[in-house]
Amino acid sequence: MRVIAGKYRGLVLAEFKGSAVRPTADRVKESLFNILAFKIAGARVLDLFCGSGSLGIECLSRGAKFVHFNDISPASISILNKNLARLRGEKYAVTGSDWLGCLRSLGTGFDVVFVDPPYADGCGAAAIAELAARGLVRGGGVAVYERDRPFTGSIEGMEVTDERKYGKTYLTFFQPDRPS
Repeated sequence: MRVIAGKYRGLVLAEFKGSAVRPTADRVKESLFNILAFKIAGARVLDLFCGSGSLGIECLSRGAKFVHFNDISPASISILNKNLARLRGEKYAVTGSDWLGCLRSLGTGFDVVFVDPPYADGCGAAAIAELAARGLVRGGGVAVYERDRPFTGSIEGMEVTDERKYGKTYLTFFQPDRPS
């Protein structure tokens, strides 16, 4: 797992051993950041289920102003901190909370939000709904939900603007359906 572009391009990130944790594949990450290319520079980013921090660190590498990393797993936070220690002068925050506790503690909105829970955990749609209810995705911002199947249904306050499939991975893009 590596940083694809920006000032940390090529940086190899510490990652989890074994198959218990599923990082976003480099191919999926590269496609995702091609889609988000014009939203990252100067953005405030939330990486809600950050794992090793790969997505948020990619944002910092590409000029994001601030990234809030969150994961409930102490092992994830440990790997994340190893990866963050290799960066210099970046603005970020790290919390080790469950997703709902994290969202309830936030007082300001974000331009880009990554919602990438374990596929077996069905909390992703609930997290998107909570983001909408709290107005945590700024107008013009985007929340990206990664999972192993297409999104069905609707979420009050959010509109699905795109969905892409990469192998077994689906990326669903949401934007607020009203200005925040």
